[in-house]
Amino acid sequence: MRTLRTNLMPAIAWSLALPLFATAAPLSAQTRVTLPAGSVIMVRTQTALESSTAQPGQTFTTIVDDTIRVDNYTVIPAGTRIRGTITFVQPATSQQSGVIGVNFDRLTLNDGTTYPIVAKLTSTNAAERRQIDADPNARVVLVGGRNGGGPSIAGAGSASDPISGILAALGSLLSSGRNVNVSVPPGTLLAVQLDQPVDLRARGSQRPADAYSIYTAADRISAAQQALTRLNYYRGAITGQLDDATQRAIFEYQTDKGLTATGNLDYRTARSLGVLANSGAVITVPTTSVAGAVLSVAEASSVRRNAQALVGRQRQDISVSGLAQVNTRRRYGSGDVDLWFALSAFADNASLYEQVVRGSGNSDASVQAGQALINAARRVDEAMQQARPSSAVRNSWATIHQQLGMLDPGYSGR
Repeated sequence: MRTLRTNLMPAIAWSLALPLFATAAPLSAQTRVTLPAGSVIMVRTQTALESSTAQPGQTFTTIVDDTIRVDNYTVIPAGTRIRGTITFVQPATSQQSGVIGVNFDRLTLNDGTTYPIVAKLTSTNAAERRQIDADPNARVVLVGGRNGGGPSIAGAGSASDPISGILAALGSLLSSGRNVNVSVPPGTLLAVQLDQPVDLRARGSQRPADAYSIYTAADRISAAQQALTRLNYYRGAITGQLDDATQRAIFEYQTDKGLTATGNLDYRTARSLGVLANSGAVITVPTTSVAGAVLSVAEASSVRRNAQALVGRQRQDISVSGLAQVNTRRRYGSGDVDLWFALSAFADNASLYEQVVRGSGNSDASVQAGQALINAARRVDEAMQQARPSSAVRNSWATIHQQLGMLDPGYSGR
């Protein structure tokens, strides 16, 4: 019997595998996917940029934060390098802040494959992005932060203007940050926007929709335009084209919904708009309770930071020091202490979740980690009902609650 079973195993394995080979969507070596102009890629700087020391023509390297899949094909894996070049520098003076102009010209995949690109800096900050988009021909630059803060991103003049014209166009923005140089430390998150489409080779087979997917197919864009029209974000024709007006509408919707605001029609935005449910395209959405959703590294990091800040706020409200020393004169209700512990546990879980998303590369593990984070959040909800938190604590938790809705829409609506 043992011999018979051994001989049968290869045949059984092949019989089970044949349907997979018959139904999988194999990828031809010639399959190309276009990432359209206007697409935004989130990257992190590898080295510091300082307007006090930088030189025109100097190059620097940024690293793509999250994998990008276009219509469910992987085209830019996480860790891909994008080269930036400093186009001009103005050190800070007693009258004005420092300025650095940059552009991006080369994308290098992990296997060494390179693609020329034409791309500029943009911002995911709503006010900065609106100012940049107001003049599509403006030169986008980094400006020394006002009042000692981080650098601002602004558009001024035009790409053909001399440096003096750019500085003049920036006007009061420079004088409000006098004596402040641009300082971009390693690991700073930047948004790179393509000025021209780039034709990329797709890698692997089509995958189910997940947090790394963005959509460019005409039927998806049409469905998004229709949804955005109903919600009064888009007023153009339903063309199925990802043009400037559509990208601006998507950006505004993302900003209002607390999504990472890029202007890309990404998975979270498409799901929020109902595009995934309403379109008849081939993309399938997993039926798990979190619908296969995974936060981006930036979003996971934001949840973790907000959770840690909230623990500090609750500790302050109930007079507990950073070393967990309690106020000997205060009477503590069990609900307040339970909430403190529940929030502390959630912050620890949020930190673990960020680590999983940042380093695992395993979408199944990331999905399960997201469900575990939702479960930790539900424990906070229960503790919140038994305690008497301040309005600041409740409001801060409501913000995190909304962020977690990107993992599980059912949770956000509870």
